[in-house]
Amino acid sequence: CPAIDACESSNGGCSSKAECRRTTPGNRACVCRAGYTGDGIVCIEINPCLVNNGGCDRNAECTQTGPNQAVCNCLKGYSGDGKNCTYISLCSQNNGGCSEFAICNDTELAERTCTCRPNYIGDGFTCRGNIAQELLRNSNTSRFYFHLEALSIRDLSDPGPFTLFVPRTDVLNSDPRVKDWIAKGVMAQVLRYHMVGCANLLYKELTTITNVTSLHGDLIHISYSQNSLVLNNKAEIILSDGVSTNGVIHVINQILVP
Repeated sequence: CPAIDACESSNGGCSSKAECRRTTPGNRACVCRAGYTGDGIVCIEINPCLVNNGGCDRNAECTQTGPNQAVCNCLKGYSGDGKNCTYISLCSQNNGGCSEFAICNDTELAERTCTCRPNYIGDGFTCRGNIAQELLRNSNTSRFYFHLEALSIRDLSDPGPFTLFVPRTDVLNSDPRVKDWIAKGVMAQVLRYHMVGCANLLYKELTTITNVTSLHGDLIHISYSQNSLVLNNKAEIILSDGVSTNGVIHVINQILVP
């Protein structure tokens, strides 16, 4: 008599996810396939993420992709292959997007704060130093700074505050009178005529007054019309409110002459 194959029909009553194995005539054993667990009659897909996070790093997310299969992806704020994840410091690259004159502090995942360093002011993304530093940093005002240095004018080293009306660099470079003033020894007087002491006058405040006294001692007349501020009826303020720790800078399009 032929032996009865218990697996011949309907996989021997085993789960479709199981292998039916003949044992003795008329008997069989059901064994769940790889990636599944159970008694062979019922086989359930194994989720590796349920045990030890699927072998992923504790700072990674385990995602099941199939029977006993998973992928590991590092969480936001971390980098790596998922098995090993390293914290990403935002401050480690480009100072975290903060100003070069700011301190970047990592606070939490993918977050940081920017704080201006001592002796600088600003929101951390833009930080400004004293008025001399700001003159030098800006190409529109750097020539004025170089003239101050050449003539050893040190007024701006004081705490201030100061208000400066600075002729744009190209104006100072192109005006032929500058060389004459230097040769005659009066350039220092011209420069100090562009400086106002003991005042931090923003553009809005300048629109409400008619004159200010310069460090040279002469008055600077101010007029406001057609949305423009004009000094001595000729020099227009073209860039305003360059705030620093000890004053404010306004850029003008002509040289003021005392």
